[in-house]
Amino acid sequence: MNTRPAAPATISDDALNHPRSRTAFRTMKLAVSGYVALSVLTLVAVYLLRHNPGLVNDTAWVRGGIVALTSLLMLSFVAGTTRGRRRAYLRLRIASGVMVVSIAALVVLPGLLPAWMRIEQSVCGLLLAGVVVIANGKHLRSLFATR
Repeated sequence: MNTRPAAPATISDDALNHPRSRTAFRTMKLAVSGYVALSVLTLVAVYLLRHNPGLVNDTAWVRGGIVALTSLLMLSFVAGTTRGRRRAYLRLRIASGVMVVSIAALVVLPGLLPAWMRIEQSVCGLLLAGVVVIANGKHLRSLFATR
């Protein structure tokens, strides 16, 4: 049976503290923290505007809740990545890419979300697109490559 040896769960402290690593981690943390803040504020806005059907529909409620929860999940992936956890890094790469695509689809579908929420989702998509670029960049891919 051909089985690969298990990859170590973490990366060395020297590699994690490299200036390029620290810059990448800091930038991703800022982007995802902005995503979390914007998502929570959107959920608050949906609640406050709940009596205005022109500004809040059922999709806004569902999407607002899902986005707020997934933003917190993304924050946990970034935190694990900054600690050198390969699985968190893999989850971050996959989830951020999938979320950018799903946000783009929701933004372009006519009539699905109110206009103000399309703008909010576009900003969230841009923040996550930055995470996708950094997480899939050469430095982090080589840092988390299985040796």
